[in-house]
Amino acid sequence: MIQVLKNFKAKHYELYEFILFNLLSNIATITNFIVLNIGNSILFKSLTDTAFSFWIFNYKTESGGLGGFLAFLLSFFCAQAVNFIVQRNLVFNSNNKLGSAIPIYLLTVMIVYVICLYIPTLVLEPISAIVGSFWGVNLTNAINILVQVIIIYPVLKFVVMKKIPEPGVTKN
Repeated sequence: MIQVLKNFKAKHYELYEFILFNLLSNIATITNFIVLNIGNSILFKSLTDTAFSFWIFNYKTESGGLGGFLAFLLSFFCAQAVNFIVQRNLVFNSNNKLGSAIPIYLLTVMIVYVICLYIPTLVLEPISAIVGSFWGVNLTNAINILVQVIIIYPVLKFVVMKKIPEPGVTKN
């Protein structure tokens, strides 16, 4: 089995890397769901009765209010911190300087942050009306995670985690 994986990696490295990225992203995904549900049920539960509206964000009390906003915010932040470490060390084996990688990653994450905090204002209420609030929150979070993969993978692969060639080593 190990030899089959090594052969697959050698023949289809780009696909292998994308699969590994998605598999290991599950560590961030699990972090995201755990923090989201702790945020909604414990940390920010007392704020769910307070509507929150700022700029493009409109979290009605039916959609979790300020508590829902803060739970999505905290879960996204925690997941991205975990994701950066996992992807850098285990998927891309990046050797570039953190000083140049982190600002680009943070800018990307902030853009995705705004998008993923806005998505619940569009879909959470209609989804919750169909499947209930618990599943509505979690399905909305799944949509957010899909959006994150679509945006973050190419940025990580081609910009943030770009390897610096080692001196004296040439690519064939």
